[in-house]
Parts: sequence; C-alpha cells; structure tokens
Amino acid sequence: MQEKGTISIHTENIFPIIKKFLYSDHEIFLRELVSNAVDASQKIKRLAQLGQYSGELGDLTVEVSFDQDKKTITISDSGLGMTAEEIKKYINQIAFSGATEFVEKFKDAKDANEIIGKFGLGFYSAFMVAKQVEINTLSYQEGATSARWTCDGSTEFEISEGDRKTRGTDIILHINEDSEEFLDKWKLQGILDKYAKFLPIPIKFGTKSQSVEDGVDDKGEKKWKSVEVDNIINTTTPIWTKSPNDLKDEDYLAFYKELYPMSEDPLFWIHLNVDYPFNLTGVLYFPKVKNDFEFQKNKIKLFSRQVFITDEVKDIVPEFLMLLHGVIDSPDIPLNVSRSFLQSDGNVKKINNYITKKVADKLAELFKKDRKVYEEKWNDIGLFVKYGMISEEKFAEKGKDFTLLKNTNGEFFTPAEYKEKVKALQTNKEEQVVYLYATDVAKQDAFIQSANKKDYDVLVMDSPIDSHYIQHLEMKEEKTTLKRVDSDVVEKLIVKDDGYANLLTEEQSTQVKEIFEKAIGSQTYSVAVEGLSPEEMPVTVTMDEFMRRMKEMAQMGGGMSFYGAMPDNYKVAVNGNHPLVDKILKTESAEEKEKLAKQAFDLALLAQGLLTGKDLTAFVKRSVEMI
Repeated sequence: MQEKGTISIHTENIFPIIKKFLYSDHEIFLRELVSNAVDASQKIKRLAQLGQYSGELGDLTVEVSFDQDKKTITISDSGLGMTAEEIKKYINQIAFSGATEFVEKFKDAKDANEIIGKFGLGFYSAFMVAKQVEINTLSYQEGATSARWTCDGSTEFEISEGDRKTRGTDIILHINEDSEEFLDKWKLQGILDKYAKFLPIPIKFGTKSQSVEDGVDDKGEKKWKSVEVDNIINTTTPIWTKSPNDLKDEDYLAFYKELYPMSEDPLFWIHLNVDYPFNLTGVLYFPKVKNDFEFQKNKIKLFSRQVFITDEVKDIVPEFLMLLHGVIDSPDIPLNVSRSFLQSDGNVKKINNYITKKVADKLAELFKKDRKVYEEKWNDIGLFVKYGMISEEKFAEKGKDFTLLKNTNGEFFTPAEYKEKVKALQTNKEEQVVYLYATDVAKQDAFIQSANKKDYDVLVMDSPIDSHYIQHLEMKEEKTTLKRVDSDVVEKLIVKDDGYANLLTEEQSTQVKEIFEKAIGSQTYSVAVEGLSPEEMPVTVTMDEFMRRMKEMAQMGGGMSFYGAMPDNYKVAVNGNHPLVDKILKTESAEEKEKLAKQAFDLALLAQGLLTGKDLTAFVKRSVEMI
C-alpha cells in the first residue's frame, strides 16, 4: 500500500510560515512532541481502565534518542498509535481555513506559543528544526496494520506501510543544517529538564552509569561494578499532584531544594488544590525576601498537566506575589499560552483572585496560631505583605489584621494596636495622630533619642517599599500623618500648645541668625532660631518631610521628576534656649562667634551623616584646636 497526496490547497505556504514565525522559540518542538507522546500514553492507560482496551499495557516509558551520524532525533511512545486513516485526519488536515488569512493575522506575532496554540500546530513545530519528518505508527485497534507517513516540508506527503511491530508511535526528525545544535546530548538534556521534568509518564533519555554489587573480594568485602541503566529524567508524581495529608514538611523542603538548589529553606508554604470553578493545583513557598526584591521575581513555574509552560506568570499571579516561589499547575490554562490570552481569559482572573485569597488566609492563620513565631518571620515577609497592601485592594482589606509595624524597641503592633498606643501622647493641636519613623536607626539615633525623651514612640521603616507604604497608611488611617524623626526638631514634629518659647529678644534672634548664616556660607541651608528645650542640641539640620518624600519618589521613578531635579535644601534650627547660643552672644570676638557657630553647625551635620570630605577634615582639626 502506498499513497501520495497534497496536504491542502489552503495550506501550501504553511511550512515556510511555521519556520518564519516560530524560529525564535524553536526548542519548544521537543516539548510539543514529547507532550503528544505522553498524551497518547495516558489515553491508552485510560482506555484500559475503562475496559475498552484489553491488551497488555506494558512499559509506557516515552523514549527520546538522537543519532549524530544519521542526523536524526526520535521520540518513541507505546501509546494509542494511529491508523493510516487517522494520520490523514489528524496530521494532514490543519485546523484553519487558509495560509493567506494566517499570514495576515500573525504578521506582527512575537510569540510562537500564540501561533501554535491557536491552530493546533504542535506536531508541525517539528518542521522548525527538521527538513523531513517521518511517523512510524501502529494503532492499538485490533487488526490494525502499521503505517508510515513522510513529508519534507513541502505540501506533499507519502503514506506507506510501516514496520512497527508494537503498539505506539515513532516520530523521526531528520534535522536540517541550521538546527544541528540539537544533535547534542547536553542541549537535549537541558530542554527535557526544562519542559519534561515532571511529566506524568516516565521519559527516558540515554543511559547513565550506576554502581551495583558484584559479589565479594578475597577479604570478604563487597565488590562493585559500574553498569549502564536507563536515564529516566522526570519525576512522574511531583508533590503538587499528591494530597497534603500524604506529605510531611521534609517532602515540601526536599521539593523546594529540587526547584531552587542554591536557596535557603523557605519560611512556610501553601498547598493549592481546587477543582471548582476551575482546576488548579500547586505549592507556593514564602522565601526569605531580601531587600533587592527585583532579583527575587520570576521564580514561580507555570505548568499545564505537568508540562512546564513558563516562569513568567505575571498575569496569573498578582504582582505582589511574584516574590513567592513554587509551582502552579492548571489544565484550564492551555499548554500553548500567550500573553494576550492570559490578559483576556476569565479563568486566569479567577485563579489570580483565588491565589490572593489563599495567601491572605494563610498569613491570617499563622498570625492567629502563633503570633510570636509570626513576628520572628516578619523581617522576611514584611516586604511583600506591605507590597500587597499598597497594590491589591482585596488583600489590603484582609491584610490590615496581620500587617505589623515595628518600633525601635523591637516591639510589634498591628496598625489598629499602634494607633491605640500612641494617640494619647502623639496627637498634635490639629488633632492629628503623628507617627514618627526612622529609615536608618543608627544614623538617626540622636533624633530618636530626642523623641524618646518626650516618651514619643518611633517606628522602623527601612524597607525599599516603605516610602509607598507610608502613604498607604496615611490614606487608610483617619487623621493620621507620618513624619520621619529627623525631618524637623522634635517640638515641630508634633506641634502642641505647650511648646517652649524662644527666650531671646527679636534683636538677639536676628543677630544669632546672621552669625550662623555667615558661618555656614551656603544657600543650601536656611537658618531659623527656634524656642526649644535647653536639653536639645544647639543646632539641628533637617530636610522637610514633604520635599524629602517627593525626592525619594522621583528617585524610585514615581513620576516626580520635577522634584528630583531640584537641589537639596535643608533647614537649620538654632536652639535659642541652648547655653551655647548664650555663650556665642556673650563672646567678644566676631571670629570666635563664627568659629563656635561653625562647630555647632558641623556637629549637626555630623549627626545627619552629612559631614564629609574636606569639611569633615576641617571639623576634626578645629575640634583638636578647641580642646
């Protein structure tokens, strides 16, 4: 029996189109063909379970092999197989109306997956790397005869009698010159490791050496020999396919190490398992998040029926949960998935919402179950919880009950608890509760101590996302404002009616202001004489809270470039009630007045970490002289 034919009048340009559009992603040919082989193997298994196939199932392992001399790659399975009629039906008829329409629709396509998925072209991805493709197959059906199909990438094919003696299919790719890189063991191993590592049918690729016992030697000790065994490259039942009740902590940790060999152990994890209104399984791990969270992203792997698709899951997983690690598997997300599909698919949105809810529920459960342990983990999870609070309204609604604020004493509070703690003492004359915070506890220590002297509490806000979270808090908490502890003198941070009066006369204040302006000699600093506690520093240098926030947001790309371009401006508060100011006024020598003012100013700069270079050297020299 031999038959020749033409695939379809509508598809005469299909192969050049495939090569043109799919070339950039051509390694996925192996994913497509191995996935097809696995499907065929699973289907025969299912037919046997249903009693529709009574033959021996035998070994269903899918085998991938290559021959460098013949320049071929072969994918063999023991699945359903096909008859000649089925080859004509499934291989020769491609599911779209015409090449012209195809070219028009996808002339701007950038994603090979988009094209393959749209038209069921999985098998045809073989022509991305092959100049000729052979199918040698024997159907499981009783009385079936083997069939062979060959095609050289033109519209012509040939069907003849095959020579396969057992049920299943061999796909033989005769690799073209441009794709001979794929005739390499490590290249193929890498692709299989990427896409087939967790497929539900064993995948064999080559052999590997293994030591086995070989009797005993003269001394009665065991002898060993090296033998070649099949190299099965996949785990057919990864943990996300199992019930959480059948798994121990060690299983989850071992799987994490398999996915991320160089990572520290995760803090905890969530096992996802839902079958309505969509199917979704998976395990999401909470890693120890470092401050450089851009580096942490794209660690969640998306699978469809255990076939790896992508680790760019931006539309399936909410942005703030991109910091999690792990695996999501959903048959409701097609194997050939494109970004445009993800953005418009209803199931994807439902999955996104479900994952957000599961994460919020898990955090709430951990918080209620053992608050102390939760607090110990806060430094590692706080970053992404705050990220969620500012970016996802549904998460923020639940998150307010397990988000923590930490103060400089290392104590933790929920936002509601913290407001209750500070409102009596930290409410200003406008009846706003003022939260004070530090971004660098060591650098801002002098300011923290000034606040503590008044029994004010100071929060620690030192993560990369805190500048945004601060604004979120101000929006959500009524009559609440946040001020960095070094953004003004302590009396001005929380203005009350019972503040200190400036004991200097107007003339004295003007004189002091002029002395300091001359000593500083820079337009960057604006001097004001304030009435402060005599125990406070004689001079304090601060940057206005609003200006500093705008500049920080400009640096983070927050659309505030106008502020980012503005030069730094600082306020210099001279404490009119400090003994040093009195000493300056009583000093006869103008030079000595200026020297004392300069020394006090430099001390204030030093407290803010702003004294550097030649100015710092001059300060040290002057200090030695004054001693």
